[in-house]
Amino acid sequence: MLASTKHHGPFARDPDHANLIVTRHPLLEHKVSLLRSVATPKKVFKELVDEIAQLLAYEVTADLATLPAVIETPLETMDGAIVDGSKIIIVPVLRAGLGMVEGVQRLIPTARVGHIGLQRDHDTLEPADYYFKIPPDAEGSMHIVTDPMLATGGSASAAVSSLKRRGAASIRMMCIVASPEGVQRMRQDHPEVPVYAAAFDRELNEKGYILPGLGDAGDRLFGTH
Repeated sequence: MLASTKHHGPFARDPDHANLIVTRHPLLEHKVSLLRSVATPKKVFKELVDEIAQLLAYEVTADLATLPAVIETPLETMDGAIVDGSKIIIVPVLRAGLGMVEGVQRLIPTARVGHIGLQRDHDTLEPADYYFKIPPDAEGSMHIVTDPMLATGGSASAAVSSLKRRGAASIRMMCIVASPEGVQRMRQDHPEVPVYAAAFDRELNEKGYILPGLGDAGDRLFGTH
C-alpha cells in the first residue's frame, strides 16, 4: 500500500507571510515534483506548467463575482450564475509567464491577455518595463499576474507597480514556486496583493535562484539553457 501524505485543507497560510496562499492538493504536489526533476524534458515541462497554471487558477478565482442568468435545462427553467470572463485579464511577465497563460485561458476562455516585459534599468538597477500592453477598462477588471518563479520578487513587484500606474486596482500574483525573499518583497511593496503559489521553497542561493526550486523556468520552457 502506498504511504499517504496528510493534507490540511485545500490551501495553507503561513502566519509569517500573511500575503501568501499555498494551494495544497495531491495533483499539484505530484505535478510540481515532476516539474522540478532535471530529467523532465522540455515538452513535458511545458505541459506541466500549463496544467499547474490551470489548477492554480481555480484557487485564484475562487471568489469571483457572478452574474444572475436564467438557464433553460432540458427539463425546466432555473436561475443560474455566470462569470463575466471579460473582466479577467491575464498578465504574463515575459517571458516565462507566457507558459502559464493557456492553462488559465482553458479554465476561463473569455479572459483577456496583456503582457509586461521587464529589464534592469542601468542607472537604478531596478526592473523597469520595456513593453507594457494590457486591454482597456483596467479599473474594473481582475488582473492575474503570472510568472512561474517568485524569486527575489523584484520583477513581480515592478509588474504590479506598472499595473497600478495604469489604473489597475484588483491584482493577484500567481506563481508556481515562491521563495521567502520574494514573498516578503511583495508584502513590503504591495501588501494588498495576494500571492498564490503551488510550492513555498526554502531560500535563494547567492545567484538568486530558488532552492530547491526547478532551475530557470524560462530556459526550460523554451529550450534556451
